[in-house]
Amino acid sequence: MTDDNDQALTFHPERRLKFLDVCSGAGGLALGLEQAGFEPVMLIDNRGVACDTLRQNRPEWDVRQLDLLEFDPVHDQHVYDVDLLSAGLPRVRAAASVNRPSGSDVEIALIRATIMLMHAVQPKALLIENMAELADDDKYRLTREFVTTELAHLGYRGRWFVMNAADHRVPQDRRQGIFVALKDDRIDAFEEPARVLEPPVTVGEALRDSMAARGWPQAAEWAAHADRLAPTLVGGSWNRGGGDLGPSGTKAAWQRLGVNGGSLADEAPGPDYRWRPDLDRSELVRLTVDQAARLQGFPSDWRLAGGKTARYRQVGNASPPPVARALGDALRNVLS
Repeated sequence: MTDDNDQALTFHPERRLKFLDVCSGAGGLALGLEQAGFEPVMLIDNRGVACDTLRQNRPEWDVRQLDLLEFDPVHDQHVYDVDLLSAGLPRVRAAASVNRPSGSDVEIALIRATIMLMHAVQPKALLIENMAELADDDKYRLTREFVTTELAHLGYRGRWFVMNAADHRVPQDRRQGIFVALKDDRIDAFEEPARVLEPPVTVGEALRDSMAARGWPQAAEWAAHADRLAPTLVGGSWNRGGGDLGPSGTKAAWQRLGVNGGSLADEAPGPDYRWRPDLDRSELVRLTVDQAARLQGFPSDWRLAGGKTARYRQVGNASPPPVARALGDALRNVLS
């Protein structure tokens, strides 16, 4: 099959815009922005394994392992006045509120830190990616009001909206909450990325070749069975548990695709594996971390650092690069 993710690696030929990326993780947001013609001046993440991933894929990037809450740009003034500040922030929890005491919720503290960073950096634009509910659920209204009010003091106007990665050739039903802000009235010229008109990519289409890589004779049969989108990949907690594809309801959705969502494989099935869709879940085919990365929209040559669980955590928590590219193209149309 044609590899949409690898095709997307052609870079924008025009002048490359500059951006500062925070909470960079495995680099999904930064990679998509790079493909849209942006060049990072610095990437920040507090996890060493994520920084290792970024450095081994892009040795020329300035990657800093540090806590965003402790970052003071006065010591790195080359980040001032960049074209874009981008933030793939950790998913906020339902109980989170900007009115809770300082330090009571790390995710909300990181949203605050990102907005406070705007005071010093003064980028032309801001891009925040998070869960869909942050953009459209009433229980996060106070968070949205905090962001909008603080940025208005600095002369920015913004827009909250929701995108689905499946609309951009990512083989996954993944709704994402997006916030874009620009100086003055430039937000009026910003157009939300239009969905790609081609049919969505199914799990089977995306993974058929990798499932056949070790000679599994039923790869095409399995791919025909896995004829729909994947459920949302979730990274899970960094503090407990091993790598799996999500809670019980999500595992049931994977089972309907002929996949055991309870654990990850070290390699694709071999020539002796016999698959039947009516098997008990524990006997169904399992995905590798690299295959999960494909379902998240990463190109095949994007290498992930760390052990299997750490690699999957990075994938599940990443922003799909094709969505980031679509957002980057839309921002470039305004910033250029």
